[in-house]
Amino acid sequence: MKPGRLASIALAAAFLPTVVPAHAATIEITMENLVISPAEVSAKVGDTIVWINKDVFAHTATAKNGDFDVTLPPKKSATSVLKKAGTVDYYCRYHPNMKATLKVEP
Repeated sequence: MKPGRLASIALAAAFLPTVVPAHAATIEITMENLVISPAEVSAKVGDTIVWINKDVFAHTATAKNGDFDVTLPPKKSATSVLKKAGTVDYYCRYHPNMKATLKVEP
């Protein structure tokens, strides 16, 4: 290995401990044509959910266990930060046939 390349590797290794840890993820969940997509999502505590309503009428993302209740006007979006682990089934209060599941890991 060339000396310059070895110095570059050593320099890169010296900065490894200062690398910022991975940030929380942002996950998009879309409501369109009376369907929640994706119907099943895995996430972690601290992740942000972006709820996007692409329909011309209002929807909600209402957790059956009471963890969240997000109202989405037509053609609008909203965000929620996940605060606790568990599997949450949710639905639209206005259109109860719209159902999905959010699996939140610690």
